[in-house]
Amino acid sequence: MNYRERITRLMEQVPSTLVDLAAERQPSRIPTQASSEFTTNREQGDWAEKILLDAINQTAQRHVAVRYGMSDSRVAGEEGFRAFFEAFQQELDEIGKRPDLLIFRREDLPADWGTDISQRPRTELDAVVGKAVAGLEVRSSAFLSKRYDDAMRTRTQHYTARALELVAHLTTEYADILAIPSRQPYADLLAGVTSENIKIMDFKRPVWRSSPRLVEAAQAFSELKTALTELRKRDFLSITPKVEDLRVVYQWVQMYNVPHYYVQVFFDQAYILSYEHILTLLTDPDNEDSRFFTEADVKNQQKTTIKINPQEGNVLAADIAEPTHASRRKELQRGRLLYYVTFTDGAAHLDPTALAELLHVAPDDL
Repeated sequence: MNYRERITRLMEQVPSTLVDLAAERQPSRIPTQASSEFTTNREQGDWAEKILLDAINQTAQRHVAVRYGMSDSRVAGEEGFRAFFEAFQQELDEIGKRPDLLIFRREDLPADWGTDISQRPRTELDAVVGKAVAGLEVRSSAFLSKRYDDAMRTRTQHYTARALELVAHLTTEYADILAIPSRQPYADLLAGVTSENIKIMDFKRPVWRSSPRLVEAAQAFSELKTALTELRKRDFLSITPKVEDLRVVYQWVQMYNVPHYYVQVFFDQAYILSYEHILTLLTDPDNEDSRFFTEADVKNQQKTTIKINPQEGNVLAADIAEPTHASRRKELQRGRLLYYVTFTDGAAHLDPTALAELLHVAPDDL
């Protein structure tokens, strides 16, 4: 079974409530005005693509990475932006969403094409794209992931310890109160709590006021509920494919039969996760709220996004040198000024073994 066939079989198993291939794709609304945040995020994404492209080409000798994704430097409000946006939407309907980067064996790509093939005519691209060994969708995130993980680990330890402390306090200090038949369910709930299952503990906050000790017990339960709420919050940064993108990536895979991957670039390291693994996770509803989460992205028109722990994938770059940043000014129509941040320098240091595994070659054949 080839790659395209495996992806087709997996997509058939993904619930239509998550990814509905039968539904008509709804074109995105054309932005009417650019924001500083959007433009800065795009600049950061361009930087992440560049350092990854450079790192692959510095690490590999027999393979080459090239820019492929359809992109443009213009922003909403600038001349030519509408034409680009409409062309992008048309291409999504015709071939799906191009990955940002493609990796080829050097002999499979014309030597004079360089490392940016994104502007070449489709007729030329169609002759070579199917020969690529991997397509990479590059996402960036403005976090130091190691610092974040340390902070979340500390938070989890704190609230776990506090919750267990409250359980012990309620069990020992208020056993007589909880032994009353109407309150026995609370005693039974506390009796089964361990450090392993405390996250799934749930109850309605009691409202007891008929004695000082009942008020104290109710307050302890309220504090326990607060600690459990904190423990159940998602405690990891994520690789973030949008649900609507999973459809158009599927369309592109069907067209070209090239293995597709998501790369999440943080400011200190980068993770890679295959599209195939993402679909595998989505085929099992039991994975929701444990191995993946679904959330409405408030920064992207409330579109549904899949949040996946990077640990589901592999570290592609264990070390990234942070970029230099600078403020820029862009003058738009009618004299409106847009200030944003650009990123230069920095570098990703790839793990050659991880890159070789991605390309399914021995390290010596990179």
